[in-house]
Amino acid sequence: MSEFPSIGHVALSVRDIAVSRPWYQSLIGAEPILDEPTDDGFHHTVFLIGNTLIALHEHPATDSDDTFSEFRVGLDHIGFGCADRAALTEWEGRLDDLGIAHSDIVDANYGSGLSFRDPDGIALEFFAPPS
Repeated sequence: MSEFPSIGHVALSVRDIAVSRPWYQSLIGAEPILDEPTDDGFHHTVFLIGNTLIALHEHPATDSDDTFSEFRVGLDHIGFGCADRAALTEWEGRLDDLGIAHSDIVDANYGSGLSFRDPDGIALEFFAPPS
């Protein structure tokens, strides 16, 4: 058997693609590589980050009052890898420039993290290994 494959894509369900698409586009700094609605009301927008696709899915049956919680079974958060703590400091400045609320950089023995949330409250993090 071959080596376990890397993650190819992550798909996030969002309440309003018209809100989430520009938010992620500003954060990522790139246009989506795919942005298409379907006839049945489903809409997906896809961004390419390195070799990983990040997809935003808007489903017609999504409860518009629902919000993300890392305390429910399922996704806890998505961590984006940074080379070092200095890169986290750069991302902290970028989040400030974009007006995105975030935590302070938290240092632990296993690495350092900078946490923030998307418009639906989905937990995101920039993470650097220990130096």
